[in-house]
Amino acid sequence: CTEQIRVTMTSILTASAAVHARNGQNCVPIHSSEGGASISVHFDGSNLSVAQSPHADPGSSAIDGSGIDHGVTQAPYERRFSPYEFNGGTTLAISGPDYAVVAADTRLSSGYEILSRNVSKLHPLTGRCVLGSAGCKTDVDQLRSVLDIKMKVYAHNHRKPMATPSVAQMLGNTLYYKRFFPYYSFNVLAGIDSEGKGAVYSYDAIGSFERTPFSASGSGQSFLIPLMDNVISHKNRLDERRDLPAEEVVEIVKDAFLTAGERDIYTGDAVDIMVITKDGIDKQTFQLKAD
Repeated sequence: CTEQIRVTMTSILTASAAVHARNGQNCVPIHSSEGGASISVHFDGSNLSVAQSPHADPGSSAIDGSGIDHGVTQAPYERRFSPYEFNGGTTLAISGPDYAVVAADTRLSSGYEILSRNVSKLHPLTGRCVLGSAGCKTDVDQLRSVLDIKMKVYAHNHRKPMATPSVAQMLGNTLYYKRFFPYYSFNVLAGIDSEGKGAVYSYDAIGSFERTPFSASGSGQSFLIPLMDNVISHKNRLDERRDLPAEEVVEIVKDAFLTAGERDIYTGDAVDIMVITKDGIDKQTFQLKAD
């Protein structure tokens, strides 16, 4: 009799310890992608059992206490991980006869949360060339770091800064090198070429690029491209096309970002505008809506 009591007490303590080890004496927590849940359990002296539902099989309730696995045996769920995060933002670059204008907003977002209102998406690579990047902030920072290193190596080896067309090719090569695990960065490059003309280059994620009159990227791209087709490329218009001065293009850029900010929640707060000429880079900031 004493031996039977000892075995019974051992079973009770073992089952009780199994329940306590799973964060509850009366219920076992279940975590799933559909939200939190719990399974009611009880101990009848020999088995740790799950509470029955009206339609459950009567013979399927008893389970071994050591076999309960959170979220696996009762409510399976899927774990997911993504190395990328879209932090929003919009960039725009326009080339002119002897200048290039590149602009980008300063809002940094994640989902419906604004992380910062003052993060520049423009990065000067030389005194006559600027990179604009939207997308994943960490990938953008890493890309900038790699490009800066390559620019410094070139400057030390050749005793001069890299020309804008060469920078464009180097950026394409750098993106293509990472084609199997691409930088989540949407880039535009603007600068002055060796002839003193404005140059704008448009890129995809893995380095394919072309020289264009203008380029836009990021979350507000779909709002800016049609406007630039009409105002800059002069498509489907009957009036005479003329060369726009840099000052007028800057005003067009301001209006374009005001338009994008009305429809795109990831574009806002302020827009950094850089005007690139043979004499250098002139920067100004224009305030946008902060909501």
